[in-house]
Order: sequence, then C-alpha cells, then structure tokens
Amino acid sequence: MEDKTYEDIIEGRNAVIELLKSGKDINKLFIQKGERHGSINEIIGMAKKQKVVIVEVEKVKLDSMSNTKSHQGVIAIVPPFEYAEVEDILEYAKLKNEDPFIVMLDGIEDPHNLGSIIRTAEGAGVHGIIISKRRAAQVNATVSKTSAGAVQYMKIARVTNLSDTIKDLKEAGLWIYGTDTEAPKYYSQENLKGPICLIIGSEGFGISRLVKENADVLVNIPMKGKIESLNASVSAGIIMYEVVKQRG
Repeated sequence: MEDKTYEDIIEGRNAVIELLKSGKDINKLFIQKGERHGSINEIIGMAKKQKVVIVEVEKVKLDSMSNTKSHQGVIAIVPPFEYAEVEDILEYAKLKNEDPFIVMLDGIEDPHNLGSIIRTAEGAGVHGIIISKRRAAQVNATVSKTSAGAVQYMKIARVTNLSDTIKDLKEAGLWIYGTDTEAPKYYSQENLKGPICLIIGSEGFGISRLVKENADVLVNIPMKGKIESLNASVSAGIIMYEVVKQRG
C-alpha cells in the first residue's frame, strides 16, 4: 500500500458525478473492485464516454487515499482547484445581466461548513464566494463532498485582505451586509435587491472587527430559543434565501 496523501481528489458518488457533468479535467478515476450497484455504473459509463482513465482497486487502497473516509467506492484524481478572481465573479454577474450577489466568508475554518455554504449558494444563484487565504478553510476533498459537487459550478476567489476587497466591491457599486448578533435590525427588514455582498462570520467569533467596520449595514437573525447563535452554514442559507425571495 502506498503511503501517500492525495490532496487534489474528489470522492463520493454525487461529487464525482457532478465533476463528470462539469466537463473539468480528471487525471484518473479509481473504482472499487467487486459488485456494483446504482450510481457507480453511471459514473463508469460517463467516465468511459469522456475517455477518463479508470483503475480498479481494492477497498483498502481507496481507504488509504481517502481524506473524508467516506469515498463510497470512487475517487477521482484531479488537477489543483482553480480559484477565480473577484473580477471574474463580477464579470459573471454582468454576463448574466444580474445584480452581483456575492458571499464573503470571514473565519470559516470548518471544511464541512464551507462545503454546505457552497452547496446552498449554488442553489440560491450566488455569483461567487470570497474567502481569505489565511485562517480559513480552503477547497479540498471534504469541501467538495459536502457540497455534493456544487463546488464544480461555483466561482470561489481567495484574497489576502478581506477589508481591502470590501473597499473594491464598494467601488464596483456593491452594498455590503455583515451579519452580527448585536445588530439592531433583522436581515428581513433590509432591501436586498440590488448589487450586494453578504458577509458571514464564524460561529464562535462572528465577523472580525475591521470587516465589521467596513460593512455598510449590519443585520441579525432573530433567535427565540436559549441557543445564542446558529451554525454558520445555516445562517448563510437563511439570509441567502431571503435574497432569493426579495429578488423573486
């Protein structure tokens, strides 16, 4: 057994199916030997049509390669994830003739949260996500699997300084909304129809002080129970779909 960690991999049946649908490059596809049922046959058929190299291996081999430990009998080796530029996200909104709808993540370190946010953002029509290069989850196998393959369709930009990026977005005409548990207004009381960037912070610390100071408006989500905050991906989903609702 090789003692090797595969960083640039996509694993899990749904994630690999979406990867194949996206048409992105796949270096090699590892399939577990043995009986095959359900979607694994669809994966093999799609891979053969696209002339992807398929290698049959024992389960123990996939277990050693897997980062998530839930590979479901299939792992794709892929080139490194291609991050977008913020300008690419704005251009994408322009091409769709839509007001930019961007989500910025401040301090989201859990790859499961990042994957869940990407999945919801793709469904909500978000044009792109901005993350920090430091102290933040990056796109990896866990993120891809948790996103159910949505990462293949989402433009994700990494930036060195979130505050500087906020200033650039303001110059591009976007209105910046930050989430804060102490904010006096609920998210549903704001007009979210124009060009916006929605900032989601970590569960424990929220958005950082400098990022908060650069936001145009701070909003909160009403909490009626004893728990003071929601999971970051849940908070993001609630507000993203308020944008969807308001934009019709």
